[in-house]
Parts: sequence; structure tokens; C-alpha cells
Amino acid sequence: MPKDTATENEDPLALERQVCFALAIANRAVLSVYRPILAPMGLTHPQYLVMLALWGSTPMSVKAIGEALQLDSATLSPLLKRLETSGLIVRGRSADDERRIDVDLTDAGRDLRTRALDIPPAVVARLGASLDELEELHRVLTNINAKAVAAGALTPGGDR
Repeated sequence: MPKDTATENEDPLALERQVCFALAIANRAVLSVYRPILAPMGLTHPQYLVMLALWGSTPMSVKAIGEALQLDSATLSPLLKRLETSGLIVRGRSADDERRIDVDLTDAGRDLRTRALDIPPAVVARLGASLDELEELHRVLTNINAKAVAAGALTPGGDR
């Protein structure tokens, strides 16, 4: 018996209708655009995100970086270790609170920011999307993320 196209299009479990599927596919596709742009700088995308946070404000505590990137310490610690091994950051105890670990950029980490200024336009060019489309996507995703966090995502006991 042939499937009814109208019913198929209205199926709430149709793969093509799932927000999670669209996000997962878009995430993989966009990150694959970043990969060859970041590789000459010796950065993975998660490392790039850490560097973006640090280029915005240093020094930062490990906790503040984790909050900014919505990452737990088990995910963040290996990223920081690799960035430190690469000579881009240094970690040390805070002068204000010895329990807190602060992260600061090295000269090489600060210098890398100049090269990184080429990343956003290169990504926009490779995606072939307009800046308006990307800004709208950013606005929508930021809004959805805030709603997910308000609903308990990315919190202790929530789904990480």
C-alpha cells in the first residue's frame, strides 16, 4: 500500500522534521568548514572557542571559561592542557584565591589573535551564506540555547 505523502509530511517523528537532526547535521557541516581554516594555526574547533574566550578577557579562571563555553571541567581540562603544551596559554594559581586556577595567554597566544582575525570572513566565504543569514541564525540559536538552559539543560543533573 503506497504511503500517503500528506500524512508522511505531518508525521511528528519524520527525521526531516526533527530540530535535533537539523542541528546535528548543521553542526557537523559547519565544523567541517572550520577544520581546514583552523588547522594551519594548530587549533581544533574546541581549542579555538577557548582562545576566543581568552582573547575577550584575560586572565580568566578555569571556572569562568567553563561557564562561558558551557563546558564541564572534565571536557575543559584536556583542552587547556593541550593549549598549554602548544605554548598558547599558561595556567597558575590565582593571587587572590589559591583555590582558583587562572588561565592567561602567552605572547604566542596573544599573537595568534591577529591571524585569527581572518577566520570569520573565511568561514562566511566558504559557507556562501550572507552575513544577514548568519546573524539571524546566531540570534535564533542563542535564543533557543537560553530557553534550553532555562529548562535545565547544561546544569548539574541536566544533560551535558
